[in-house]
Formats: sequence, structure tokens, C-alpha cells
Amino acid sequence: MSEHVTPLRTYLNVFFALMILTGLTAAVSFIDFGIFNDVLALSIAGLKAGLVIAIFMHVKYSTPLIRIFAVGGFAWLLLFFALIMTDYYARIPVDGWG
Repeated sequence: MSEHVTPLRTYLNVFFALMILTGLTAAVSFIDFGIFNDVLALSIAGLKAGLVIAIFMHVKYSTPLIRIFAVGGFAWLLLFFALIMTDYYARIPVDGWG
């Protein structure tokens, strides 16, 4: 099996996209979106993770079985984040805590 050689330009483009998304994360942290602050931050983080998984981990050029397991693992992570966020928002505030 021959390995795919990814051009340096692709790596640089992904690097700059990650830097822009990191700057966007920092810029968004100063704006109050109410309940959507966490959703927006996790969405940007998910996009950055998707770029890293697809390009830097070479999943984009891998076999279908590896793609299935990568997507399944990422979906499992998103499910856990969703369950954590529903638990977090469903809690009743207690006086004197936090």
C-alpha cells in the first residue's frame, strides 16, 4: 500500500485556518451570547478538531474502515458533550455555591 503524500501547502492552509479559528474563539469570548456561549465555543472547537483529524491524522486519505471508526469516535465524543451540557443546564442553583 502506497502512502499518500500531502503537499506542504495543505498543511500550511490548515495551520492558518486553525490560527484564525483560535483567534475567533478568543474574540467570541469577549461577546455575551447568553446561553449560546458554550455552544459556539464547542462548535469552533469541534471544527478545529475535525480539521486536525482529517488532515494531520491523515483520515481523509485512509481506508473506509478507518474513516468509519474516526467518525464514530468523534460522534461518541459529541454525544458525551451533549449529555454533559444537558446535565449542566438542568441543575438547580444552590445558594452559597459558585
